[in-house]
Amino acid sequence: MKIAERIETTMAAAIASGQGGIAPSKLAAALEYAVTPGGARIRPTILTSVAMACGDDHPALTNTAAVALEVIHCASLVHDDLPCFDDAAMRRGKPALHLAFSEPLAVLTGDSLIIMAFQLLARTAPADRALALIDILGTRTGMPFGICAGQGWESEDQIDLSAYHQAKTGALFIAATQMGAVAAGQDAEPWEELGARIGEAFQVADDLRDALCDEATLGKPAGQDDLHGRPNAVAALGVAGAVSRFDDILSGAIASIPACPGEAALAQMVRAYADKLVPDGARSRRTVPGE
Repeated sequence: MKIAERIETTMAAAIASGQGGIAPSKLAAALEYAVTPGGARIRPTILTSVAMACGDDHPALTNTAAVALEVIHCASLVHDDLPCFDDAAMRRGKPALHLAFSEPLAVLTGDSLIIMAFQLLARTAPADRALALIDILGTRTGMPFGICAGQGWESEDQIDLSAYHQAKTGALFIAATQMGAVAAGQDAEPWEELGARIGEAFQVADDLRDALCDEATLGKPAGQDDLHGRPNAVAALGVAGAVSRFDDILSGAIASIPACPGEAALAQMVRAYADKLVPDGARSRRTVPGE
């Protein structure tokens, strides 16, 4: 079974588990709305690819870990789009969940998905791997090193740019590489650098997409960094500088892959995904900071 099929099959089962019994129908529908369409599913794909590179001796656990990570990501998007944060109207080409269902249901949907992620791991993971997976996911979701911290930095008067990017974007990529290794019975620590570098590259690519692409291409509002006054690579470095920075980070990411049976295939996957992240035409653009 291909990676995408593994992820989507497991995701469908997970969402169905949250809709069983005598459940409130609107919230049950909102759970599915929040995770579909799937977008790139880049984080669970990286997790699964790392597990496969390490032997993937427990595929069902890999699938569960991948979906647990993805539902955390989806929950963060639901919360990010709320009026109290980004006040976004679109997500993945359709109305943001708080507009489709209501703000209270958006809060509850995000909360339910976060809880679901940890339930999935607790119910599926063997005892010797469950605690490590839960700890990694919790660390990269909450405070002080997770995506909650990343969102929190946007409320500070002074932003530590490195800490902001590491938490808001890098955290779940670190979770992806480390959880993939743990799901396959390997130590998590050697895989942190790869996740951090992929996350940093993704942030730069996201800055490029936000600056250069339109809403139809992104499936969400464009120009949000400029609108909200957020620090970003394009404003600091220009388009050409941001692309150069992206390439440097990518090279470092590939060089940081720990020795494993599938090292070459994993390097190829990272490069292939990276090539898709940079907007068409960005490499031929020439701008300077502040343009």
